[in-house]
Amino acid sequence: MAPQTPKQSIAAENRKARFHYEIIDTLEAGIVLTGTEVKSLRGGKATIAESYATEEGGEMWLINSFVPEYLQANRFNHEPKRRRKLLVHKTQLNRLAGAVQRDGMTLVPLKLYFNEQGRAKLELAVARGKNAPDKRETMKERDWNRQKQRVMKEGSRGD
Repeated sequence: MAPQTPKQSIAAENRKARFHYEIIDTLEAGIVLTGTEVKSLRGGKATIAESYATEEGGEMWLINSFVPEYLQANRFNHEPKRRRKLLVHKTQLNRLAGAVQRDGMTLVPLKLYFNEQGRAKLELAVARGKNAPDKRETMKERDWNRQKQRVMKEGSRGD
């Protein structure tokens, strides 16, 4: 995961993705947006939690993402749940489509953000779904790390 720089602003984040999926690989993709979608994204009310990406007709598409209507746009507004085209290189597209078809992976968006140049980007992950025992293991590991931090914090105070 790319570290967030001060100039990078996150418009939407899929926090549960790392819990529900085992992340294999990530990549940055551009996204085709209309003007009202960009204005609405800057407000930070978008949702990508239930969305996914798919390859159709030699192009990559983001499906089921929600970008609310921009209130000041009146009749020139966009459709909130429309399919949005993702901009990836042909070699990346072929690699991703192959992983999805061959290995049963899925393409999950992790976050939607604006980079330093002000362009909207989508961090996309090639992921495999976790089953219930894997999720329990993740919760145990998270609890253990939290306890470890608590003990170390208390130990440093007791000097």
